[in-house]
Amino acid sequence: MSHYPASLRQLIRSFSRLPGIGTKTAERLAMHILRTPRPEVEKLARRILDVKEKTRLCRLCYSLSDGELCRLCSDPGRDRTMVCVVEQPADMVSIEKSGVWNGLYHILQGALSPVDGIGPDALRIRELEARISQEEIREIVLATGTSTEGESTASFLAQRLSRYPVKITRIASGVPMGGDLKYIDQVTLGKAMQSRHGM
Repeated sequence: MSHYPASLRQLIRSFSRLPGIGTKTAERLAMHILRTPRPEVEKLARRILDVKEKTRLCRLCYSLSDGELCRLCSDPGRDRTMVCVVEQPADMVSIEKSGVWNGLYHILQGALSPVDGIGPDALRIRELEARISQEEIREIVLATGTSTEGESTASFLAQRLSRYPVKITRIASGVPMGGDLKYIDQVTLGKAMQSRHGM
């Protein structure tokens, strides 16, 4: 990399600091930027600055938003009596892509992880309780991950929210569609057996 001019080396270093971008990919990106017409590069630079300046957390669900309320929280067609609790905005996006949920969301901004120093106060749990107290919510769907942290977060929330007059459910987990049982790990298979239902 030392054979490149200093400005190009700095750009490659900046790209390589991005998650999932190694030196080779950073080099390709930098070379692409170098070959791209100036107006397109300026547009890209403006979009990066726009994201930093305009993106904030929705005041209701704590998802990413350009305004006070995100697109979903301001949609009058959403069922406001149901709230799906997820760890991160990317989890909400995944559920939205499935097209099966028409309720609202609450993003915790993480999961409980005592090893990493993430306790209940580091998550948006008090804000969730405030929503339950102030809004007409009938059901809370706990859609945290199936990792140890996600499961402990769901258990903690189920216990903490049990004092409220709201139905608390947990998303099912287990064998994926098209999954061959002999290739499924034991934890996933165990979850599938525990979550079995009538036919």
